[in-house]
Amino acid sequence: MRTAFTPEQLADPHMKGAEQALRKCVHCGFCTATCPTYLLLGDERDSPRGRIMLMQHMLESDAPPSSDTVRHIDRCLSCLGCRTTCPSGVDYAALVDTARVHIAKTYRRPFGERLFRTFVLRVLMTPALFSVLTSVGRIFGPIARQLPGRIGKMAVKIPLRQKLRDVHRKLPETNADMRRIALLEGCAQKVLAPGIDLAARRMLARTGAHAEPLEGAGCCGALALHMGDEALAKKSAKRVIEAFEAEDAKAPLAAALSTATGCAAFLKDYDRLFAGDAEWETRAKNFSARMRDFTELAEPLAQPPNWIAFLSLNVAYHPPCSLQHAQRLQGRGEALLSSAGFRLTTFADPHLCCGSAGSYSLLQPEISEGLRAKKLASIRASGASVIASGNAGCLTQLSGGGNLPAIHIAELLDWAGGGPRPVAMGEE
Repeated sequence: MRTAFTPEQLADPHMKGAEQALRKCVHCGFCTATCPTYLLLGDERDSPRGRIMLMQHMLESDAPPSSDTVRHIDRCLSCLGCRTTCPSGVDYAALVDTARVHIAKTYRRPFGERLFRTFVLRVLMTPALFSVLTSVGRIFGPIARQLPGRIGKMAVKIPLRQKLRDVHRKLPETNADMRRIALLEGCAQKVLAPGIDLAARRMLARTGAHAEPLEGAGCCGALALHMGDEALAKKSAKRVIEAFEAEDAKAPLAAALSTATGCAAFLKDYDRLFAGDAEWETRAKNFSARMRDFTELAEPLAQPPNWIAFLSLNVAYHPPCSLQHAQRLQGRGEALLSSAGFRLTTFADPHLCCGSAGSYSLLQPEISEGLRAKKLASIRASGASVIASGNAGCLTQLSGGGNLPAIHIAELLDWAGGGPRPVAMGEE
């Protein structure tokens, strides 16, 4: 594709990256076959090809976009299924992130929308506040669900509290000879499913790795960037990098870990966030090079102790978009579950997004619910008795789908390795 950016515009490394992505696009349309919003809505402007045209015009003109352009870009899940399919190697992530930052800087949303987006961002990035509000929401949830508009739709998203028994809170035994891993607890997952990280720590300890929460790291900043707040994303990222460097200086760390695939994908991309920054780009690149997803550190089980019981479970593994498309780690979760003795079922379109996508399910609830319904219908048709995934957002999105518990892969692997039965499966 030909572009018409000015030299002044291309001096910005992020704009240059967007321009390079645009130049690679040949409008072949392969991306439309794997775009969840296009398949659901049938509007070319809600396909990657259509959005690329809108973003090119917006960025080249360097002017505030129209409300129509903003609406269609807002509808993008950033699932990056299009990037996996693209034969030309278009870096859609670089393009859409630049577009969203441009929208945040140049477009004035209606007051109510600005207020709601700020509320969602601040709540999700602040675990203490999120915890309080979810607790209140569980009390008044039955009433709030009946309210019209976004409040009612948000109330439906509040998960039931899963009480962690003492056995689930048990930490693994460690020693000085173990590999040290910095565990990034993030923000929302700490509230939604605190047992995930505990299960991962127990699982990794059995293979000689000591995963310890990284003090002072906080939110990775992914939510902020995906909502166009580049300054807040960089502030969060700097805090993570500084916390990791400080801990690594005490004693060498083998890696950094996140059990949320969405966070892991963004943490691996910190160098792009700081492109052109003389100080932080190198520090970000060094950090990202040591960042790992849980599936990269977990090791297959040689002989699971309860394999006969596990064979009776039909597990539908939903690979998060942030794992298969953003991190491009395909097949790892399935291999780990199979090695643990779980029987995997196949279902239609596992490559398509479930509709969670971070804050997307709150900002675009109708589309999100449509994608959730399609995903759950496919999983139910497979005869699955359990849904597994590697991202808390996906698990929250897919929970409540009939009698199918949604469980993180770390909890299933911990169970197979001798740990407690996952909380979502109830008492034995």
